[in-house]
Amino acid sequence: MTARAPNFVELFTPKLVTIVKEGYGLGALKADAVAGLTVAIVAIPLSMAIAIASGVGPERGLYTAIVGGFFVSALGGSRFQIGGPAGAFIVLVSATVARYGLDGLILATMLSGLILTVAGFLRLGTFIKYIPYPVTVGFTAGIAVIIAASQLSELLGLSLPGGEPGPFIPKLMALGSALPTIQPSAVLVTVFSIAVIVLARRYRPSWPGFLIAVGLAAILTSLLGLHVETIGTKFGGIPRSLPMPHMPAFSFEKIKDLLPASFSFALLGSIESLLSAVVADSMTGRRDRSNCELVAQGVANIASSLFGGICVTGAIARTATNVRAGARGPVAGMLHAGFLLLFLMVAAPLASYIPLAALAAVLGVVAWNMAGLHEIRTLVRASRGDTVVLLATFGLTVFRDLTTGILAGFGIGTLLFVHRMAQSVAVESGIPMVAEDEADSAHGEARKPYDVGMVTDPDVVVYRISGAFFFGAAAAVAAGLDRLAGHP
Repeated sequence: MTARAPNFVELFTPKLVTIVKEGYGLGALKADAVAGLTVAIVAIPLSMAIAIASGVGPERGLYTAIVGGFFVSALGGSRFQIGGPAGAFIVLVSATVARYGLDGLILATMLSGLILTVAGFLRLGTFIKYIPYPVTVGFTAGIAVIIAASQLSELLGLSLPGGEPGPFIPKLMALGSALPTIQPSAVLVTVFSIAVIVLARRYRPSWPGFLIAVGLAAILTSLLGLHVETIGTKFGGIPRSLPMPHMPAFSFEKIKDLLPASFSFALLGSIESLLSAVVADSMTGRRDRSNCELVAQGVANIASSLFGGICVTGAIARTATNVRAGARGPVAGMLHAGFLLLFLMVAAPLASYIPLAALAAVLGVVAWNMAGLHEIRTLVRASRGDTVVLLATFGLTVFRDLTTGILAGFGIGTLLFVHRMAQSVAVESGIPMVAEDEADSAHGEARKPYDVGMVTDPDVVVYRISGAFFFGAAAAVAAGLDRLAGHP
């Protein structure tokens, strides 16, 4: 029997509705509360660090994690997805802010949400999953390199006259020329923070290493009176509540200018969120609803923009943390957003003491984890074609831009796939159609199927075609038939 195709309602029913119908008890709520608190502790320093690296204030990252994270979990097609700002967006967001300002970024975020919502209802989520693996590894590694380079000035406490360039090579040149301005106190905070994160992961992997490192770095800075830049000195702290929702200013011309950035946000967001959902599925044995997930991501981005947040997507590291913490369903992600809101209301003044070098150290470790050196080694050893796709995507992502890297990698990957399909086609002649168990009367032995030279009738020629049958294969068959000269 063939499986029944799911209908529209089944495809777009949030997992929250599913678990409520299955029966959601107090035990599941307790497990989700513990998981939500665990993820919130991880998300606090990450959300602020990603926002600062993206060229906006730290509070924007928290707004994104609170509002966007709530809607991703409440409406999403994955039981365990955690939404919020992601390191993969740093490059695109910072470039959009530099070119169009904060208002332009918020409008682009809203437009990307509309694009994601439409893509989900058009059921494009199924096809996004087929982006070649070397492409995802290549652009993730490229983003990791760009993030690491963007944090060097904070890690070393460099002073750059005239601002930091966006393109990779000019950025490195500017950073190199500013090396004489290194601040030993910033380097001390950086080394201390990275050491705490590494030691916590090695000896206490269940502890929130990022938050511990940031907290201890703030204490170290205050006790020793280190002259390093903090959230308070640069941004004046963070507010203690969410802003009132409001529509960003827009016009037809502004929308037209922002469409390329919006499509880039939507493309990257769909890839990141669906990849995160697949990772959660592999850890739990569940299956996500990819198109429902895209709709949820779209709604989350629209809601985030209304509250002044930035791009929302599924965060792989936080989603994996959610699973390991024992989450039972989407309520964990919703509670994670609630715990973040509580932090904003109660502990926001403490964020003023956090050194920017400590947050840069957090992003440095995130970039190292994103680089995926093991995956790169595996792909390089596996195939020359995969290596070409990987290097092309990586190089264009770093030296050109993310969208070009993804599109070029996908194009090369498609050409290699077509080439491999063409190589698998074979047209063999002189082969009879003999049953496998047909006995040879002369020798009493079973004939092997498709043995050559067993056709005795000169008016019969037998061809066997193997491989995928498409236009290239049809041309090969036609060429073979043309050689028959009309005799058989």
